Amino acid sequence: MPIASSSDPVSQLYSDHHSWLQGWLRQKTGCPHNAADLVHDTYMRVIEARNTAAIETPRAFLVTIAKRVLASYFRHLEVERAYLATIAHLPEPEVPSPETQAILIETLLEIDRILDGLPAKVRTAFLWAQIDGMPYAEIAERLDVSLSSVKQYMARAIRHCYFPDAGGGPF
Repeated sequence: MPIASSSDPVSQLYSDHHSWLQGWLRQKTGCPHNAADLVHDTYMRVIEARNTAAIETPRAFLVTIAKRVLASYFRHLEVERAYLATIAHLPEPEVPSPETQAILIETLLEIDRILDGLPAKVRTAFLWAQIDGMPYAEIAERLDVSLSSVKQYMARAIRHCYFPDAGGGPF
């Protein structure tokens, strides 16, 4: 793959700000290896962005993207820690293989990403019903809402899971 010319805005942005961005991310993560990975992820998002030639404040632009990448990174760590804490109590023969663990963590991250777009009460009602098997009446009581609201929350959450770009109504 040929190296892009210096007239390429992304190449110029990279050469001008790569070291600075890596230092900024190293301060945030405390690890040069993770910072390097996050710089890579940030520039991948820059490449996917439209009209990078029109960037007026490159460092502010990079920080905005890097903050999103960083939030995703920390969320990933949080989900992974919670999962590993959950399976830490399993008897050895029941502990999933490392490959299965990786697949499960990625699945949990995808579920988290999808549910993140829902309001807190809708997300909570959905998780209580789906994960804990809690009856709608108990969810209504705990959330201090009507049974009808819980049914609407569930319908919205299910629509959102299957059609995330379709919107979801007033709840």
